[in-house]
Order: sequence, then structure tokens, then C-alpha cells
Amino acid sequence: MKPTRLLLALFAGAAVLQAAPGKTADATFEAVAQACLDDYLRLNPEYATQLGDHRFDGLLTNYSPAAIQTKVKTMRQHLVALAGINQAQLTGPNRVDAQILKLNLEAQVFVLTELKAQDWDPLSYNTSLADSIYLLTARDFAPAADRLRSAAQRLAGIPAVIAQAKANLVNPPEIYTQTAIKQLNGAIGLVRDGLDPLLAEAPALKAELAPLQAKAAAALAEYKEWMEKDLLPRSQGDFRIGADLYRKNLRYTLASDLTPEQILARAEQELTSVTAQLHATALPLFKKYFPDTPVPPDQRTVIKAVLDHLAQVHPDNSTVVDFGRKTLEEATAFVRAHDLVTVPDVPIEMIVTPEFRRGRGIAYCDSPGALEPTGKTFVAIEPTPSDWPEARVVSFFREYNNYMMGDLLVHEAMPGHFLQLAHSNRFQAPTLVRSIFQSGTFIEGWAVYAERVMAEAGFGGPETKMQQLKMRLRVVCNAILDQKIHLAGLTKEQGLELMMQRGFQEEGEAVAKWQRAQLSYTQLATYFVGAAEHDDLRAAAEKKWGADFNVKKYNDLVLSVGSPAVKFVREEVGL
Repeated sequence: MKPTRLLLALFAGAAVLQAAPGKTADATFEAVAQACLDDYLRLNPEYATQLGDHRFDGLLTNYSPAAIQTKVKTMRQHLVALAGINQAQLTGPNRVDAQILKLNLEAQVFVLTELKAQDWDPLSYNTSLADSIYLLTARDFAPAADRLRSAAQRLAGIPAVIAQAKANLVNPPEIYTQTAIKQLNGAIGLVRDGLDPLLAEAPALKAELAPLQAKAAAALAEYKEWMEKDLLPRSQGDFRIGADLYRKNLRYTLASDLTPEQILARAEQELTSVTAQLHATALPLFKKYFPDTPVPPDQRTVIKAVLDHLAQVHPDNSTVVDFGRKTLEEATAFVRAHDLVTVPDVPIEMIVTPEFRRGRGIAYCDSPGALEPTGKTFVAIEPTPSDWPEARVVSFFREYNNYMMGDLLVHEAMPGHFLQLAHSNRFQAPTLVRSIFQSGTFIEGWAVYAERVMAEAGFGGPETKMQQLKMRLRVVCNAILDQKIHLAGLTKEQGLELMMQRGFQEEGEAVAKWQRAQLSYTQLATYFVGAAEHDDLRAAAEKKWGADFNVKKYNDLVLSVGSPAVKFVREEVGL
């Protein structure tokens, strides 16, 4: 579907279409899908803005109990309509997209009726309180005046969202409330100052926006004070969601046929095999860097010595973004020179992570939505928290040394997330299902696979390959950490030992990852499961094509079908 071709129908309520006599299964599915997606985007307006559907740019999500009940009822009605279609008669992309739509509708119902994050996760409201405004400013998708009018509507709606959050939140985990409080500082600054570039282009609207900004900022400041004085003292909830919810959420997150037990067994096996590969890569480097030292007999000592040596050369908070820009240029030139995959001609910019988005990881890729006709990709890099002691900051940047930054930019940008999502946004199908419900497992798995492709091609030499293999160990540890936290009660001490002893992570990285692990459930497994499934898919292609296998041909083929789960890619490309 071309990005400019948006959904046309605007439904005031749940428009549910049933199979009509004489209509083909494809025609019926496409009508059901359009009605469903219209309702979904209307009920999740911030996500619609992110995707590039700007019909709802003035709206905010309604978190009231009545609105949540309406959303659940709507999704269930669409599931009934979908069940009435003979999926065996569907053709082309519709065959896979019907499965994707069903899975995501079921996931929405599960999240709202069983997981119920709106009752215990204050971070779940920040999409409306901060992202909703930022998304209107980050990209030039419309004249400044139009975006400011949408911002005015959203600013006016912020106090209502805050009231709903106060009414809904009961006993959150302490780490969630603490992180939400920190992010609110950024949200307040965004509301006060984030619209200044747009107001400079449309100064006539300053008088209209100023009182709305002041009221929203005051409401956010009062909300922060309420969190600090009221919510935080009673934030005694367990960040572990429990076995039942974890298993159900894992199924929806991964869209994989692997069970938790199979994932854990494969991860623990790979923990051993990747360590062996890391040792084999480290041996010649040890002899190079320590020519007068006998080679230690154990793997860990050799690996740790080489990693410690490489960690001595690293950026800091003042240089990390510029170093990232330089590394991205080098990675892009390498991909082109080695003809690894088609490189789309789309814009990309390295930025500092906005404050209201901090606290979950060092970097992320913010690509334009699949429905955005134009737009720049931002790769954001996050400075260390201001309250960290100097020793932890140094430890953190030893982890993200110059060689690790090379691997990180491969993952986040080239040929990882940036390149993959640029390809994905070009995918065309009769419906927008695949554009709206992208698979995080496919996306994260591709980025980890991209690290492997670059390392095997020689990017950054054996020093960067050391970091790629170390990052692969991190991916393995993520999956083990995520599952054992929620299914086996893993403690902080056990988690840090896993990451630092088996994953060779610096203390600063391990502490930051433990915080992130407390703030997520099942997402950390997407990297490992996605990478494993991409590895299996690549192996299947090599076996099937034999001597005719070509890495660029393979990579372009896999990227040609959007971002569905890997099992659906297999179905689409015949592997």
C-alpha cells in the first residue's frame, strides 16, 4: 500500500461488516479489515499520528472504564466478523494478513481485560501526556499552523487524561512510578518549550497556545507532585506479571510457535556456543595485544582481557552523538561497498534522546510511520542519567566503547532498523493490516541478524566482531532474564551475575538493563527469538538455493514483504 493511500472511512462507532452474499472472501476481508483498522486508529489516536494517519491528531486516548469497555466490545465484534470469513479462500497477502489481524485483535482484548496495564502502569499514560505533542513537532508532515491547532486540542485534553490516570492507578510497582516521575520532567519541558519552533513559523497562534501550554504544564506539575507524595508511597506492586500473564503475553508479543521452555533451552544452549565463538575470536587478539603474556587456559580470562582492552577507547556524554554520526556514515558506505542489501534513499538524523523518553535503553530508531508519505528517521542516543556516580558513567561507556558503538549503529540503523523499516514502508497490499501491526520479533530479529551479516563481511574487523558476539550474548541473556524474572522469580543479584559473568557486561550496562527488565515483560525475548528465527530462515534459503544463494538477493527478498512475524515471512517467500 502506498504511504499516501490512507483509510477513507471514519466510523463514529464500531462498524462491523459481515460476509455479504456474492462477495468474494478477499473483498469481504478487505472491508472487514478497513472497518476494524479505522476503529483501531480512532481509539488509539496517538498511534495513528505516529503511523502517519493524521485524521485524529487533535485527539487523545480515552482511558475511562467506559471507554475501555467500548474498545473491548469493538475489538470483539471485529473478531466475530473476521471469523465469518472462509480464510481458505483468501489469496495473496490477505492470507497472512487475516492471521495477523486476528492475532492482534485478540492481543488488544487480552491487554485490556487481563493484563490491565492501565490499572498499574503509570508509564502507559505517557503516550498521551508527552508523545502526543512530540509527534506533532518531530516531522514536517503539515504546515506549522495545522499542527499547532492539533496540539492545542491535545493540550486541552491533557488534564482529563491525568484525571483518568489518577482514578485508574492502583498499587503500581515502585520502579514504574519512579520512572514515570523522571519522564514527567521531560513532558513538562516539552509542553512549555517544545512548540517554540512551530510557533516561530506561525506566530499568530502564540496568544491562543500560551494559556493552553500553561494550563497543561501546571496540570503535569501537579500530577508529578501527586505521584511523588501520593502514588509513590503506595507503589508496592510486584513488577513481575506472573506465569499465566507472561505466557499469554509472550504468545501475542512473539507470534511464534516456540514455547517458553523451548526458548529457554535454546537460549541456554546458545549461551555456551556463542561464548566458544567469542573465545575463538579473542585468541588472536589476545596474542596481538598481550604478546608477552602466556595465553590463559580458561575461556573467560581470555575473553575478559580482550574486552577490557577494547573498552579503554570509548566516547562520553559530550561526544557519543557525534561519534554515532560518524559510525553511521562508515556503516552505510560498507553496506554499499559490499553489496549486502539494497539501501533506500531516505533521510536519517542522529539526535539526543528527548528527556521524556529516557530510562529504557541507550538508543532507539524512530522511523516515520508506514502511512507517512514523507518523513525522516531519527536514531536517538541517550546520555547517562544525571544522578549516576562518575564510576558508573565510566563503566557504561566502557560498555559502549568505540567498537561496540559500531555494532550498535549496525543494529539501530544500517543495515538494521533504519534500513529494514525503510524497506517495510514500501510494502503494498490490499489492506493496511501489515503496516499497522508490525512484528517486533521480526524487526528486532532482523537487527540482530544484521549485526551478524556485517561482522561476517568484516565490518570493523575482529574488534567489532568481538562486540557483535558479545551483543549476541546480551540478546541471549535478555531472553533468559526476561523469562526467569516472570516465571522463576529471578533476583537482582542473580540477574546482574548472569549479565556480568556470563554476558561480560559492564556494571553500568547491567544495572541499566535490570531497570529495563523490570519495566518490560516479553519484549526482551523478541531479540533472541527473532534472531533465532532469522538464522533458521537464512539456513533454509542456503539449503534450498545451494550454489545460487546470494546474500543481497536473500536479504532483499526477506525485506520485500513488510514486517510480519518470521513464520509468516516463510509462508510469503516460500522458505
